[in-house]
Amino acid sequence: MRAVSVAVLVLAFAGHAMAAEGTCKARASEKKLAGAALTSFMKKCETDAQTTCDTSAGDKKLSGAAKTSFTKKCVTDAVGT
Repeated sequence: MRAVSVAVLVLAFAGHAMAAEGTCKARASEKKLAGAALTSFMKKCETDAQTTCDTSAGDKKLSGAAKTSFTKKCVTDAVGT
């Protein structure tokens, strides 16, 4: 029970931290990026989001279609498309 409580707290803080950063598009807009800089930033941001979402799906012990669906939505939300 204690491990579950700790896991819930970790996920809550991780989700809050990701939301606090804003979407990739919003951060790129704040930085006023364009052209190659925008492309590079968005690619790295999406890669980072993919890694974070995969980790989060693993923490939730998702597999198969549930993991794929969760990760896809998580990345889409993080990128802001």
